Amino acid sequence: MEEKYIVTTEGLTKMYGRKAAAKDINIKIREGEIYGLIGRNGAGKTTIMRMLSGLSRPTKGTFSLFGMDIHELRRKNKPVGVLIEAPGIYPKMNAYDNMKIKVIAMGIKGDQDKYIKGLLELVGLADTGKKKAGSFSLGMRQRLGIALALVGDPKLIILDEPINGLDPQGIVEVRKLLATMRDEMKITVMISSHILEELGKLADSYGIIHNGKLIDEFTTEDLHERSGNYTFVNTDDNKKALEVIRKMGLEKCELDNDNMLRIKDTLSLEKNVCKALVENNIFVKEIRSQTFSLEDYYLKITSEGIPEDNTAWQYSQEVAQV
Repeated sequence: MEEKYIVTTEGLTKMYGRKAAAKDINIKIREGEIYGLIGRNGAGKTTIMRMLSGLSRPTKGTFSLFGMDIHELRRKNKPVGVLIEAPGIYPKMNAYDNMKIKVIAMGIKGDQDKYIKGLLELVGLADTGKKKAGSFSLGMRQRLGIALALVGDPKLIILDEPINGLDPQGIVEVRKLLATMRDEMKITVMISSHILEELGKLADSYGIIHNGKLIDEFTTEDLHERSGNYTFVNTDDNKKALEVIRKMGLEKCELDNDNMLRIKDTLSLEKNVCKALVENNIFVKEIRSQTFSLEDYYLKITSEGIPEDNTAWQYSQEVAQV
């Protein structure tokens, strides 16, 4: 079955004078997934999100949401939820009144009271009563910002650093909320975050932005294949050891750039590997296990960069050889 993309960009570029904040960005986001946009401060993440939200006009290139450009989206009244930078809330009003203003502005019909209370319950703010938003914790303000972004029932929501600065409990609350939006409400989510450990628990696909360019795009399955778990072995005869290990049925074993044996997904087989090598008169100098995470992969790929004459996919295979 052909995959359906909610977001596609082609050569999306934003220039500020002679400096490219984002250059030739080609992103594809599948319907019903959480897409994590990764990159350091100033890499171009927010610039991309602002263009997709209609808050900034591209210098060059095009993009479509639901197969429509931004003007057609507005004509057909197909909203996109947006939370970029600080939530736009009125600090002297409570959560309900903040929501009421947005509901009226969006022209929501029917039982507005029920609609507002339903969204506040969804984000865990149903019991805040008359407490003013200005006295909310950072996590509460972020959740109110997400509730405001959900007004109009968008099927795409764009969130820029929604868990940045939150305490551990606040991060868990927002993570659960985003999972609910994806799994139960069938909302596609584009999210940027510096907290890669949390993003790794949540996202289905990722894009790495580095110096204004998209240098890699991959799914969770791709990440597992490229990263995952490894056992590293060093012996007095690594070429002979390679033959022994492959005869054990461990085909995903090879010599890495440091001339060490790298075996994928064998954390539970260390004793068996060591025993087989010793039985073949091979002296084991070192054997250790290591798990590579989203953060490890990101740091590796951004520290080395992708050669101009290589594709992201090809380079990702080389990165996997660590």
